[in-house]
Amino acid sequence: MSASNQNQSSLHVLGLQLPTDPRWVNMAEIELEEILTDHAYCEQKAATSCISLIQQYPERAELVRELAPVVTEEWGHFRMVLAELDKRSLQLGRQRKDEYVNALLQFQKKGGTREEGLLEKLLTCALIEARSCERFRLLSLHISDETLRDFYYKFMVAEASHYRMFLDLAMLYCGEEKAWARWKEYLTFEAGLMETLTPRGDRMH
Repeated sequence: MSASNQNQSSLHVLGLQLPTDPRWVNMAEIELEEILTDHAYCEQKAATSCISLIQQYPERAELVRELAPVVTEEWGHFRMVLAELDKRSLQLGRQRKDEYVNALLQFQKKGGTREEGLLEKLLTCALIEARSCERFRLLSLHISDETLRDFYYKFMVAEASHYRMFLDLAMLYCGEEKAWARWKEYLTFEAGLMETLTPRGDRMH
């Protein structure tokens, strides 16, 4: 299977409509300290998002059960990225504005019921995990450093399972029909967003 066909297959599995600009991996490799810094904060924010969902919806037993171990996993990922920075004598920089995630948050429907709010949060998390998975896959295949290929392969596998988990929780609590209909709207919005954002080697998204 060609690289192009493999990428299309990956997008299909994740539901994404638009692939990452192929120049992104080369740009990220040039700015390794920056991309690792941004990656570290992405993992930190993923753990925080799971904690926030548990705090906001403690009565949702399956959600709490599923997300509690992910908090530990995501924080472990944060520590893994810190260790990679240390190993390479690189510094953790300051957290930067995430235009991609902020745009998804703006797309969320506001002012609905508590259940509708949960749906928006779960689908946003699912989409962030899906795009992260796609980018980790590209790094695991195309970055020149063989150690980093293995490093990012592990993250790709983890993000794929998280994406599916958030989507399954959305369908469990909000109904498959409603969740799928809104998910398609998110995917269409995200494809348009990807076309407007300039690829940056210092950002995971």
